[in-house]
Amino acid sequence: MDHGIERDTSHGRPAGRGAVPPDPVSGRVPLAVVVVDRDGLVSHWSRGARRLFRLPKEEAIGRPAPDLLPVSGVLPEAGTEDDPAYGAYADYDGLGPGLESSLDGRLSYPAAGRARLTVPADGRVDVLWWAYPLVGPGPERLLVLAADADGLRRDYGHGEAPAATVERIAPAFALHTDFPGAEELARRLPEILPSMSVGESARIVSQVLELGYPVLEFSQNDRVPVTPDWGVPRRAERRARRERAARALAAGEPVPDDLRDEAEDLEFAAVRERLEFLNEVSGAIGTSLDLSRTVVEVSRAVVPRFTDVAGTYLREQVVAGEGFPDGVPDTTTMWHRVALEHTDEPGRWDDVVPVGEAMPFPAHTPFFQCMTSGEPVLVPRITEEMGHAIASQFEKRDIRPLITGRSMLLVPLKARQVVLGFMILLRHPERAVFNDMDRVTGAELAARAGLVLDNARMYTYQENVAETLQDSMLPHIPERMAGCDIATRYLPGTLLGRVGGDWFDSVKLPGARTALVVGDVMGHGLNSAAMMGQLRTAVQTMAGLDLPPAQLLRNLDDLAQRLGDTHLATCLYAVYDPIAGELHLANAGHIPPVLVRAEDGASELIELPTGAPIGVGGVPFESVRVPVAPGDRLVMCTDGLVEMRGEDIGVGLATLCESAAHPAASMDDACDTIIRALGTRGGRKDDVALLMARLNGIEPDAVAEWRLARDPSEVGRARAAVREQLHDWGLPGQADAAGLMVSELVTNAVRHSHARPVELRLVRADTLLCEVDDDDHELPALRTAGPDDETGRGLRVVSTLAREWGASRTRSGKTVWFELTLPRR
Repeated sequence: MDHGIERDTSHGRPAGRGAVPPDPVSGRVPLAVVVVDRDGLVSHWSRGARRLFRLPKEEAIGRPAPDLLPVSGVLPEAGTEDDPAYGAYADYDGLGPGLESSLDGRLSYPAAGRARLTVPADGRVDVLWWAYPLVGPGPERLLVLAADADGLRRDYGHGEAPAATVERIAPAFALHTDFPGAEELARRLPEILPSMSVGESARIVSQVLELGYPVLEFSQNDRVPVTPDWGVPRRAERRARRERAARALAAGEPVPDDLRDEAEDLEFAAVRERLEFLNEVSGAIGTSLDLSRTVVEVSRAVVPRFTDVAGTYLREQVVAGEGFPDGVPDTTTMWHRVALEHTDEPGRWDDVVPVGEAMPFPAHTPFFQCMTSGEPVLVPRITEEMGHAIASQFEKRDIRPLITGRSMLLVPLKARQVVLGFMILLRHPERAVFNDMDRVTGAELAARAGLVLDNARMYTYQENVAETLQDSMLPHIPERMAGCDIATRYLPGTLLGRVGGDWFDSVKLPGARTALVVGDVMGHGLNSAAMMGQLRTAVQTMAGLDLPPAQLLRNLDDLAQRLGDTHLATCLYAVYDPIAGELHLANAGHIPPVLVRAEDGASELIELPTGAPIGVGGVPFESVRVPVAPGDRLVMCTDGLVEMRGEDIGVGLATLCESAAHPAASMDDACDTIIRALGTRGGRKDDVALLMARLNGIEPDAVAEWRLARDPSEVGRARAAVREQLHDWGLPGQADAAGLMVSELVTNAVRHSHARPVELRLVRADTLLCEVDDDDHELPALRTAGPDDETGRGLRVVSTLAREWGASRTRSGKTVWFELTLPRR
């Protein structure tokens, strides 16, 4: 766009103050406008700049300014044979800083001067320039105005040496108040910055006027304001020209030569608008790895700026967070409608195309073409025929009023050349139809959205795998064991996924006892989880052997040494005996448990020999016995609950004691109170395992024991004793089944014992527990008895009648037990 420098010679007075030369000459010359951003790159290149420097805009934008304005040095001194015509101008040129200082940002004030530039095809061109440093929130750093010095000499001298009428021609600055018409620059400068917003151009104009109005000095006292006027069409004329160019571009017709500049401006503005839109969309989507939230972000980013309706469909497996087979989708592929955003009246689409519906798409539809080709499909207008074909896929629902006459663009959501889904974009009939540029924009939009969705899908898939793995490794502990109630919590690390090395467990032991375990493999990830699984299985196995706590940890440490020295683990192992009212505990480098007394509600850390972590090797473990009363609560957890970076662990342990002592209506409420007090603190990055046991105890009159000789006649006595005891406890309904099963177990014990008497015990707790001990270490096993076999049916009877049964080795032999469900009281 051309702009000019105007000199007012009315009434023999110049536009500035001072005398007028004897033979005043007026004229206009093109003015080039260049904007440099904060990275030193050209961000605006006017048509005047294209003509002056012989470089098209598309080659100038984004390039370093010094490359496009290569200053070759000041001009020769006045009066030399190289430049005799410029007179005193060369002296003026040496007074101020060079153009290089302005381009590289070394100047914080406006500067003006004359320079000789190397221009393609024209060699070296002499220019006059004004440079304004810019500040503010925008990316612009420098505004440069430039004019052809040779053109000024020709216009003002009419081909003759200008010295005859003009002392000199030099660029300078003046306060805009010096000239009554200086406000013209403020009005016309935005027109030479057509690709900028109103706010950006207004900010630049205000700074230019504040820093100084550009002027030309023809003598020491003759100054003329630089006014961007010449070559700028009037507003109405310019609008009409742009509308003509826009119609030609929209129709795909050749643009006339006289409208080529307007067409370039429109294309540049359209490209810039599309890039801004895509950048805004990129910033609006992908704020989380939650799949459903990402889908909503994508839909809302395009409505209403790009489209009026946006429907998103994803593969069934993507929604489920599962993998799916390779290859192109087909007519059997199910697509879930996961989002629908629109500008129509609320509820208009809800009944016809509800979110959550799954459906396949026939091969003849544009949807199938989009999902199989992986390319956008553009339908300028949905005809009645196409509307009927699309509506036929929706049983008993007429979708034609919603789509007929609208422009439609289908874009695939792809990642790594795999189609995850697609978006249906619709525009209202009164809005411009989608065109080829929209197709390109939609494809780029879908590509960015596809990557974000794929990241969310992969994260969801990995989260599901990790959660499944973690759940499979964590035991499902019953809420009630013999003489105690149990509640647990597991919290994954907030930044390290759901897989970790923390675990808890409970194991049923002979004598109505329960083993309670909490452990923590140091580290995170699958390797730690795998090690945790091995150690947890080992603890269960050794607990089943009824090993004392210290011996169990000793054996576990030996096992860890054999598995390798890459992992260490802490472990707290406790055995609760509800009949004796006692805890038997041993510790391997774990944080101590908390005991909350039922009598007064006081809580305390149980003092234990700390011991070394499992895997260190060669370190002894010690155990302690702690008496407990019915109603006391034991709290065991991993250090992720109480330890926080930058805070002493003693603070966390004190908070644990305080929160554990807080009254609660249930065990779950008590666990939640602890989690609220400790687990929600900011900065927690480790996973957490928490186990709480209420130690209810078993009253002495709920336990009955007998010692039986190794004599088959003792079987009848055992059966009779059990039946009588159950009648005394008010449980006659269990007498027959219990008596029959006791007969089978005592018979096997008498037959296989070696020297020690057989022991029989009945325990009445939440269930009826019966245990038979002998000194034989071989565990019984179920087997199928033939018609002629006299043995082998006893355990089959027990397995059929018992609620649960089992056998475990002990230090002196084995225990075989069964449980019967008691009637509700």
